Amino acid sequence: MSKAYLTTEDLKTCFSLFCCVYGIGTLGMPGNYARAGYAWASLALLFMGVVNTYATWCISKVMLVAPKNVLTFGDIGEWCMGGFGRWAVVVSQMLVCTMVPIVFLVLGGSLLTTLFPGTYDATTWIVFMGVFLLPVCLIPTLKEGAGAAAAGCLGTLVADGVALYLLVINMNDKNVGGVSTPPPDLSFKSVTTVFGNLALAYGAGIVIPALQREHSDPSRMPRIIVVTMTLISVCFLIVSITGVSTVGCQIPGNLLFAIAGTALDLHASRGGIVMAFLFMQMHITIAFAVIIFPAFFIAERLVLGFHKHSLAIDAEYHDMEAVEDKTPDEHSDASASYKVPGNYRKAAGLRIVIVVICTVIAIAWQDQFGNLLDFVGASSTATSCMILPIVFYLKTFNGTISLPEKAFAYFAVLVSTALAIYVSVTTGHELFAPSAKDPSIVFPFCAGDYQKMVYTNTTFFSHKRALYGY
Repeated sequence: MSKAYLTTEDLKTCFSLFCCVYGIGTLGMPGNYARAGYAWASLALLFMGVVNTYATWCISKVMLVAPKNVLTFGDIGEWCMGGFGRWAVVVSQMLVCTMVPIVFLVLGGSLLTTLFPGTYDATTWIVFMGVFLLPVCLIPTLKEGAGAAAAGCLGTLVADGVALYLLVINMNDKNVGGVSTPPPDLSFKSVTTVFGNLALAYGAGIVIPALQREHSDPSRMPRIIVVTMTLISVCFLIVSITGVSTVGCQIPGNLLFAIAGTALDLHASRGGIVMAFLFMQMHITIAFAVIIFPAFFIAERLVLGFHKHSLAIDAEYHDMEAVEDKTPDEHSDASASYKVPGNYRKAAGLRIVIVVICTVIAIAWQDQFGNLLDFVGASSTATSCMILPIVFYLKTFNGTISLPEKAFAYFAVLVSTALAIYVSVTTGHELFAPSAKDPSIVFPFCAGDYQKMVYTNTTFFSHKRALYGY
């Protein structure tokens, strides 16, 4: 009797993968449509959905033919491309696992400032978050990652749902005249910048090795990946269209700021706002520790010489048939290094330094959430979750894949690399050398007077619509 298309175990793995991917990237989905328009944003979402699904699928396919001692994404890199592959993975993962927590701190500071108005500024709240999260970061090894990911995903789902409900209901109440939403001020920069947010939102590649190791039939993972990533893409599309449909180019880059700010002149339920913000705060509090822990392990290995037993693969073994067998036990006990007298104290000191650095950077960029989100996605997440997986797949299967697939793979790598470089440079310039902004511009994705006044203000726009037809 043939198995079902998705078994119970498959569905559990689908759920785990969904929980690992669905996070703060959704907050920028409506903003992508606000700055790129329906056509270009939909095309970008389709491209990123297909390429990220393919890249994630590539990791699974490489693991299926790799020897048993290849257990992590870093192992895949070294098995495929030697020391360069290992270091490419380590550096990109280190960047992801330190820069994403910085995004969390920036977002958390903004959320807490709104939740508790008239108390402290964002800087104080960011410092508070860093201190509050430090005890969790000092736990030697973080267990129950799947449960934490599920709780974090639930927080995002509830926050998105409540925010979209409040936005749609209140904007429909304000738009009594049925005025059309304003279109974006399209430019090459506004369209290409959505790459950063989408890359961060889709980043799933680094969790595939762990999920595949846990599955009793790893050959079913490619199917699981395609189904789950397709579902995630549908969710992203729903969030995007629902958010932008009632606001147009005037929705901010962060969905939550649309319901709490004064720009749209909404009078949303304070209870609903608090609920959405609290659930998102729950997500980033959980996700901060989960995501930063790999950075701790990498730093402890590079700086202190810990965990070498859990990462080493002999560099001389590159051929699939020639790799000597190593048991998974060599990778299993990540806490062994901390049992050596004095080692935990060294690790704790290094972790404190990392958290302090993240906190300082978050304070410096506290007003740059959108640019920071795009920069992290384009610079590090795109490298580790899009470009490297496809490169490893091409290196492994170059002689056997069909010409059309090979052409698509090279196209995906070239386009992703070009966009990653361009978006990293443009958003990086805004982070490190920000230009002066016009304080009168409230809605930067729009053109003309729509930059300064909400489109539902019929008194302001009535004579302009009569004269110019908008």
